[in-house]
Amino acid sequence: MSTKPTMLQLARWHIWLAWLFGFPTLMWLVTGLFMAARPIEEVRGEHIRVNPAPTTLPAGELARMVISGDDLPIEMRTRMQGNSAITSVTYADGKVERYFAHSGEAVPPVDMATARTIVAMQVAGGDKVGEITLFEADNPPSDFRRNIPVWQVALTDGTHVYVGQETGEIEAIRTRWWRAFDFMWGLHIMDLQKREDTSHPILIIFAALSVAGALIGCILMFRRRKARPVKTNG
Repeated sequence: MSTKPTMLQLARWHIWLAWLFGFPTLMWLVTGLFMAARPIEEVRGEHIRVNPAPTTLPAGELARMVISGDDLPIEMRTRMQGNSAITSVTYADGKVERYFAHSGEAVPPVDMATARTIVAMQVAGGDKVGEITLFEADNPPSDFRRNIPVWQVALTDGTHVYVGQETGEIEAIRTRWWRAFDFMWGLHIMDLQKREDTSHPILIIFAALSVAGALIGCILMFRRRKARPVKTNG
């Protein structure tokens, strides 16, 4: 039995499917190429971080106070912030408390001047500040999307550095490239709103159509073609 009618039908399906999955496939290839163009460490701004080594936790009232409490911490870390040694105490529920390492007194929430100092000390070029804005936990900026209060330190080169108001840590660095990467990622997974959902019906449907079209294309490669007659002069 000839397979010609079957191959012709597959060819028609392949053409119609191509109209449906052609643009999404091109979009996936373009966005994938863009996201692979730079190392992920550079996208995340890790190359401009200046991380001071944590110092040894000093023995004294602070250590005894924290360790003897009912809610034991899972991490204690001390580092210099400005001219002060600050100890951050992290608990299992994610709560972070900060103390002056030598006196054991609680550190107040990070203010604008402190946020500027932290960025200047821990980010290369962090002294070139354009604007500083405080965002509350219920109103995170679009390129941060975490529900914690943060200072957005906008550098003159377009980089946004986020300093936790309660943690005193650099929570994220968003370069211009990161924001372009984030937009491309949203296109890649077809979720431009939250850019987190990688398993939704639209993406699954277009992915399935693309797979079907590719399979049909592979089958059509084995289609027999009649040799064209050779034209001779004379």
